Amino acid sequence: MGILDLFRLDGKVALVTGCNRGIGRGYANALAEAGADIIGVSEHLSDSGPVAEEIRGLGRKFHGYACDLSDRAALFAFLEQVKRDHPHIDILVNNAGTIRRAPAAEFPDADWDHVVKVNLDAQFFLARELGREMLGRGWGKIIFTASLLSYQGGITVPSYAATKGGIPQLAMALSNEWSGRGVTVNCIAPGYIRTDVTKALQEDPVRNPAILARIPVGRWGVPEDLKGAIVFLASPASDYVTGITVPVDGGWLGR
Repeated sequence: MGILDLFRLDGKVALVTGCNRGIGRGYANALAEAGADIIGVSEHLSDSGPVAEEIRGLGRKFHGYACDLSDRAALFAFLEQVKRDHPHIDILVNNAGTIRRAPAAEFPDADWDHVVKVNLDAQFFLARELGREMLGRGWGKIIFTASLLSYQGGITVPSYAATKGGIPQLAMALSNEWSGRGVTVNCIAPGYIRTDVTKALQEDPVRNPAILARIPVGRWGVPEDLKGAIVFLASPASDYVTGITVPVDGGWLGR
């Protein structure tokens, strides 16, 4: 097999959560460009719309599902449905996430619970249920979206920092059990990426210059900057890579 063939995903099926916009949308397009058919999952998603059109425009199949990942009953109902509809899922991209902001001393219980449900609980349940199927077939790829706050504490985002800190630990724990059976588990830690989620920071006259001053590359990232990492970790090119977190941050963590 030639080197470029190792990065091909022809015949593979990838499930991408949070694919309706931003980083997840970029992931879905990258995997489709590499040859994978895409199952998309977001709180508001269907079989039609911009993401579906983009994936089908690349000649790949797209199936969209709407699911509130903070609702455990809805999540397990979705899992049962998607396993019936698509009994062979090769790649899971656990990308969906949420954030709530407030000073730690005043942080609401409801906000803490909501972030933990989406950013950590749902990630584990999806990995467990779909990972079990991958183990039965002897091959699979699971990729989590971590964060710079997997390394740093941040300010006024205690639940986000706690959950994103837990994601690499979860990936390592799963990798330790599963990699010897053909299922690798890794993370991508995006830096400051231009998306709707970071819009407030991009427009902040104080924070935006401070952020740019620390990024050696000298610019905010865009979802396209993550394409190489996601295709690598989803493809046979990374079969001997597992239990790690790959920062894609323009050099932020090296500063």
